[in-house]
Amino acid sequence: MSILSKERIQLNAVASDRTDAIRKAGDLLVKSGCVLPEYVDGMLKRETTMSTYLGSGVAIPHGVYENKEHVLQTGISVLQLPQGVEWDEGGEPVYLVIGIAASGDEHVGVLASLAEAVEDEALLYEMVHATDPEVILKHLGKEPAA
Repeated sequence: MSILSKERIQLNAVASDRTDAIRKAGDLLVKSGCVLPEYVDGMLKRETTMSTYLGSGVAIPHGVYENKEHVLQTGISVLQLPQGVEWDEGGEPVYLVIGIAASGDEHVGVLASLAEAVEDEALLYEMVHATDPEVILKHLGKEPAA
């Protein structure tokens, strides 16, 4: 099973703020059976202690350690925000919110794959402006290297 599926990608989304964006990315994980609703609360809690802004217009919200039992299966969700949303006060806007749910230590591999994909500016531009979820699936749907 892939860590990303079309049902966990929302293109052309709009978020009023960082909290709204995290909720929307989390809801994609809930609706597709990756996590229980409580996991989204953990994603919001994590953000209050440490920003998940990665740089280059990408944020990777994920739950706190206490939320591990709320993860049903490893997966990521992608919320594409073409208008962007302010993530950290006065910081750069975020255009891709990649919600991460991982059981065990699988998130390490997931994070490594994501970091690789978002380092490439051309790839990133393509994902931020994609009109077909297949584009994002192609770049982020790969199984993490073990």
